[in-house]
Formats: sequence, C-alpha cells, structure tokens
Amino acid sequence: MVKERARILVVGGGYVGMYTALRLQRRLKRELGRGEAEITVVTPDPYMTYQPFLPEAAAGAISPRHVVVPLRRVLDRCRVVIGEATAVDHAARTATVRTPATEEEGTEGIRIEYDELVLAPGSVARTLPIPGLAEHAIGFKTVEEAIGLRNHVLEQMDIASSTRDPAVRDAALTFVFVGGGYAGVEALGELEDMARYATRYYHNVRPEDMKWILVEASDRILPEVGEEMGRYTVTELRRRNIDVRLETRLDSCADRVAVLSDGSRFPTRTVVWTAGVKPHPVLAATDLPLNERGRLRCTAELSVDGVPHAWAAGDAAAVPDVTAREEGRECAPNAQHALRQARVLGDNVVHSLRGEPLETYAHKYAGSVASLGLHKGVAQIYGRKLKGYPAWFMHRTYHLSRVPTFNRKARVAAEWTLAGLFKREIVSLGSLEHPRAEFELAAGGKPSQDPPHNPKGSS
Repeated sequence: MVKERARILVVGGGYVGMYTALRLQRRLKRELGRGEAEITVVTPDPYMTYQPFLPEAAAGAISPRHVVVPLRRVLDRCRVVIGEATAVDHAARTATVRTPATEEEGTEGIRIEYDELVLAPGSVARTLPIPGLAEHAIGFKTVEEAIGLRNHVLEQMDIASSTRDPAVRDAALTFVFVGGGYAGVEALGELEDMARYATRYYHNVRPEDMKWILVEASDRILPEVGEEMGRYTVTELRRRNIDVRLETRLDSCADRVAVLSDGSRFPTRTVVWTAGVKPHPVLAATDLPLNERGRLRCTAELSVDGVPHAWAAGDAAAVPDVTAREEGRECAPNAQHALRQARVLGDNVVHSLRGEPLETYAHKYAGSVASLGLHKGVAQIYGRKLKGYPAWFMHRTYHLSRVPTFNRKARVAAEWTLAGLFKREIVSLGSLEHPRAEFELAAGGKPSQDPPHNPKGSS
C-alpha cells in the first residue's frame, strides 16, 4: 500500500513512457481501483511507434497500422492526454501541456499537477544548418515519414517512367540517404530492395537506372554491430550497386542538388536525413539538471540526480552503465536499454511510494541486429557474428518477440506469412498527404501544394 495518494505524471508515450505506465498500472492495480493513485500519460500521439519496424513498413512488408500500438487500449487504467509538454516546473510540481484544443481556445495550454514525474519524451532529429535541408529533406523517425517516403519513392519511379527529359529522369531515380546508423542503413536497404522489385512492373525503368547513395561522415557504418560486420555491410551494399561514401558530409541540397564534401554533385528529388538524434526540447524547459549533451543527469536507480520525485530513462536520460569497465560510461540511448529501463523505472516508482529500497539498473549489452532488405542482414549477438539470411531471420525473430501486445505479434506474423505466399504491393498512395485536394478542385477551389499545417500529415 502506498503511503499517501499519488498523482503520477508520465511525459512521453514512446518505449519508456508506454512501458513504464504499463508497469505502473499493473503494480498499482489495487491502489488505482481504490483511488489512492492516478496515472496521467501526456503524449503527442495516441499511439506508440515500434520504430525497428519502420523500414519494413516503408517497404510494404508490414501494414502501418501494425507498427503502432494504441495507447488508450493498452493503458486502460491511465488517463491519456494527447498533447505536447512545453514546460515542467518541478519545484511547483506542475507541467504545462499544449493540447489540440489549445489553439482553438486561444490559451497557452493546460496545467497538470503531479506528485511523481516520469520524463520520457524521447528524442527528435538532429539537423544542421545545411542549405535546402529544411525545404527538401525528409526524416525517418515516425510512421508517417516512413509511409510518406515509400509513396515518394514509387512516385519518383512513375515520374521517371513517364518523362522524356533525361535530367528529370536522372533526378527522380537518384536517392540520397544521409547517416550510416540503424535508421539510414535499414531504410536504404529495405527501400532499395522494394524499388528493385518494383522495376519489373515498369517497362522502361531498370534496377541499374537507379542511383542509391549513402553518405556517412565517419569512417564506418553500423558501429553497433562491430567493425567487422560494418565492413561486411559496406561490401554487401556496394555489391548491390549502392554508392557508399564514408568520411563524407552533405554540404547542400538546395535547388534539389545534393552537394557532398568530396565535391560530388547529384541532382536528386530525394534526400533522406537520418544523421542522428538529440534530446527533446522540453528538457531545456525544465528546472532539472542536464548534462553537456542536454540529457537529464540520472542515477543508476533511474531517478534524476539530486532531485526527489523525478525519474527518467531512455533517450532523454544519461544513465550510468554499472556493467561497463570504464568509469563514467553511460547506457546507449537505444531500444534495448529503453525497454529494460522502463521495467526497472516502473518498479522503482512503486518502491518509492511504498517506502521500499530501490533497484539498480544493470544490463549488459546483448548485441545488435540490422536488416539490409529481404533475406539480408547483419548481427552481432553475445560476441557471435551472423550475416545474410541467419542475421535477417534473427532480426525478425527478436523484434517480433519485443513488439508490444499479442495482438500486434499475431498481426505482424500473419503479414510476414502472407508476404511469403503472395507478391509485394507496390502501390503509391501519395494523395493521402493531401486528402482534400481532389474535393477542393471539384468545388472550384485551388488545391494547396504546401504541406498541411499538421506535421503528422493529417488534414
């Protein structure tokens, strides 16, 4: 039994936010039923995105609906508030939240009071002041971006197939990916695989007509799978005629021309930016201690260092790695740690409420897996190196076991099974990004060519 009534606020509905809230509602089931505790989850989206499946969703191997987990269904004992936390005053135990109704009401947002704070807002794309980047590039962090990129690639193939202008055709069939981490390599591998398959349905577009370029500023890609597997990945990608440029930066993509630091210029209509992430901006709008990288300074018990009743984990938190040999090393901000930290974090909040000793988060990194397209992958697990089909199979098996809820596991497994029996779907639904365009034209208006105000792409 908790010592007193507790109002728990969870900021973020990603890995850490959802799993922590799920753990809390299970551990505090009786207290929630008696009204001794309440859990509020503030999240900009009503779902949690399982990001390791985004590349397969972009390639059409998984339906976008099965990459996301509806929070209201899973967190049925929590109060889910759709909105963006803009400020946290922990000294006053209040958070300011901007909701979809805020603009309509003409207010700055609602204020939510709490007793225990769990900060898990995740991260956002880290961008650089590169000319043309904001105007022409697309990220790869949300399901909307993944599906938009799939539609875009297929639309470029349609453009190339129908034009007689060789310059337009060349730009349409040139795809530049910036960033050699998981997101960039997996997205490139899956989409190249999909586009290569799609060419069989185009009478005048061949796989060798397309240019796929991976730009990485360091001297290696996929550092998580080790140097040897990283070199194998470069070899595998180049064998598929993918141009891998190491120790190279994107200097400009203005006027739809990708200019690289080695002097190369590529007219292109597709620039995908996956060059890292940074902590969510809300962290800078709190009175909590941050490290030099803008992440919350945390203890091994996942509490914010020196601040009572504040907790954090995942991308937003700098958590000491107690299993590392080097002193001062922190846990990597990846899904493997986030899932396990959420479990310990939820338990420690309950321990704190009940006056019990806290647990220390300690997890030795098990390894990494990465997909490079259908039946292709690399992996390093507990020191063992896998490549090709075994690594790809391990990638699918691991992530199928980690995706939340039995419902999602069954649907994803069913889709994979059907995909093995039937042909790929290669239909572009780009009009989804402007759903009112046709009606506006029929009603006598002029359809807007600008992106919708909502960054998620909905109207």
